[in-house]
Amino acid sequence: MRLISKAKIWAKSLKRDIVALWLAARDTRVPWYAKVVAGTVAAYALSPVDLIPDFIPVLGYLDDLVIVPLGILLAIRLIPAAVMSELREEAARRIERPSGRGGLIFILAVWLACIIFLALALRKLA
Repeated sequence: MRLISKAKIWAKSLKRDIVALWLAARDTRVPWYAKVVAGTVAAYALSPVDLIPDFIPVLGYLDDLVIVPLGILLAIRLIPAAVMSELREEAARRIERPSGRGGLIFILAVWLACIIFLALALRKLA
């Protein structure tokens, strides 16, 4: 029972941190390299499309369980602690969830590039 409550608290903090990273990507106090990482992680986490679709056994959940949390940790380390604390407070107060259109576009572009690469490779084989 304790494990379930800890998991719920962790999931809630991840959601809050994703919104805080979305805010950090637009904050003037955050260095440009941290903005890039924060924006990329937030866009990917908020995107309705995954890089690795969930229906693929094991690998489908790899991004949700490993890649996103590691990206969040990296972005948080790049943002000044005082700024991140403020952004977390603002994220906790926010009711509106940010849009993941940027992440959707990024993931679709990656998939399109993979399809084009595969088509060109198959064309050379034929």
